[in-house]
Amino acid sequence: MDVRFLTDGLHVAPQIALDDLAEAARRGYGAVISNRPDDEEPGQPSARAVQQAAQAAGLGFAHIPVRPGQLGEGEIAAFRRALDDLPGPVLAFCRSGTRSAMLWAMSEAGRRPVEDILSRARDAGYDLSPLRPRLDRG
Repeated sequence: MDVRFLTDGLHVAPQIALDDLAEAARRGYGAVISNRPDDEEPGQPSARAVQQAAQAAGLGFAHIPVRPGQLGEGEIAAFRRALDDLPGPVLAFCRSGTRSAMLWAMSEAGRRPVEDILSRARDAGYDLSPLRPRLDRG
């Protein structure tokens, strides 16, 4: 797994395999958030399959699908609720990890300084500077 650190409570990753979920549990994760819509790409595991594997590994699970370029307030609020409700630390994933990082950034707007959000994302390999206007609005 190519896991990227954002905070102590949240790491993000590109698409994970079903057998990565047992490894995530061994690494101490408490839950997984899937941000990929089903059937986005041929061969990707369905959210249901990920949920079943996560639960078999003793992990909490949330599915908050986000289509590229369609990050809305509903998804941001659902992501925040999932982070607040799921046992941590949480591993969130999508195709590349970018949408998961974007959801985290937007869910932190107004809670954490914008420079800290952008810096943490940059350190994890994600350039979220195009989100700055939205982040500045909180």
